[in-house]
Amino acid sequence: MAGRTPSISVRAGEPADVPLIASLIRALAAYERLAGEVAMTEEGLAALFFPTFSTFLGRPGLYLEDLFVLPTRRGLGVGRTLLARLAAIAVERGCGRLEWSVLDWNQDAIRFYDRLDARPHEGWTGYRLEAAPLLRLAGEGHRPGEG
Repeated sequence: MAGRTPSISVRAGEPADVPLIASLIRALAAYERLAGEVAMTEEGLAALFFPTFSTFLGRPGLYLEDLFVLPTRRGLGVGRTLLARLAAIAVERGCGRLEWSVLDWNQDAIRFYDRLDARPHEGWTGYRLEAAPLLRLAGEGHRPGEG
């Protein structure tokens, strides 16, 4: 197949795809040097993109949790094809934006996103609550007698 670009098709995931998706998530975690943080189980795997809402736009958006292309498949148009399909879904749903995050050291991905005319959300820093801090704060929000 040397010199030929493979045909790429995109379809919705199916339950039978979950083991493959889980293996890709583990490969992504290894690539991002975060393999020790993977607690995902195949049973708990539900979605890789999900709806958001922009109060400023007054419109929904989509958030892409992870995009990963195996190193042996990079440069063949796989990532662009996947993002193009997700962009089409966003447009079909009337979304005003498609968002995702990228690690600041991942210069290959940043260059790829730049070629798509995607831009970083300058001036914003993502925050996260998880594990003990999440539980602690949740405890402050629970009032006796409230459901």
